Amino acid sequence: MSAHPACSERALALVRGGYDLHVHSGPDVLPRQANDVEAARRFAQRGLAGFAIKSHYASTAARARLARWLVPEVDALGSICLNASVGGLNPLAAEMAAREGARIVWMPTVDAENESPSGHPAASGENRPAWAALQDELQTLGVTRGPVRVMDGNGRVLPEVREVLQVAARRGMVLATGHLGRDEIFAVVEAAKRAAVRTIVVTHPDFPTQRLSAEDQKTLAREEALLERCFTTAHTGKIAWEKMADMIRAVGARHSFLSSDLGQPHNPPVEDGLALMADRLLALGVPDEEVRMMAVHNTVGIARGEVGA
Repeated sequence: MSAHPACSERALALVRGGYDLHVHSGPDVLPRQANDVEAARRFAQRGLAGFAIKSHYASTAARARLARWLVPEVDALGSICLNASVGGLNPLAAEMAAREGARIVWMPTVDAENESPSGHPAASGENRPAWAALQDELQTLGVTRGPVRVMDGNGRVLPEVREVLQVAARRGMVLATGHLGRDEIFAVVEAAKRAAVRTIVVTHPDFPTQRLSAEDQKTLAREEALLERCFTTAHTGKIAWEKMADMIRAVGARHSFLSSDLGQPHNPPVEDGLALMADRLLALGVPDEEVRMMAVHNTVGIARGEVGA
């Protein structure tokens, strides 16, 4: 395995004080390169303000609380993904996660209809996500419950979605679109706006199973949704860095934020994701002030509920 790239001092300074709102630390169902406390200590060494712990299969709210107790200088945030393992679109699961302190509620990810064979062709080769093999195994064992749908046959969001959005609005949670497809994203963002959800995030719009056009992204930005730019999406070749930079320019740095989506054992260290991403964008001509806006200003705003509709 080749050595991972080093972060420049310029990039480290630009991202200092930011949050990484998409981190896969452990303990988790899948192997992770660092546990929550190790990740928090590494983030402290980098001068980062905090990170959000994401698991596709369980709430991370209690894990985040423990990490904050042990490393109080870093604000570890919990979240919940509404996949089949927590009952899918389960407002009670969202409510309990929020009461434990979860900051983010994600729409379905690995169990999204968009990720099913009927919704989107399976990824192949080395670019296949780490969770895909586990999904295959669960399918073989017969313990899966099928895709978690968010819309009915007429393109309207299901009542369960509206119930979850009510929880998010009442509890001040960030609503993230997970691995939904294009039409689902638009429907859920509209419903979230109607439900008075303050902060809405479009999860990695550049990922192959989302791949939203520049026009789609600009439309969502006009709805005050924030577009997440993930390090791993470009690092693993799912989008060219040049294309990601073009998308940022098209939508505007004010409507974009940087995250890593790191934690997989073979990838760069979780604490380096934002700075490595900054280095790549700086090399492509994205100005320092825009990198800092996306890495720090916007992520802090999302984490603290200070940005959104």
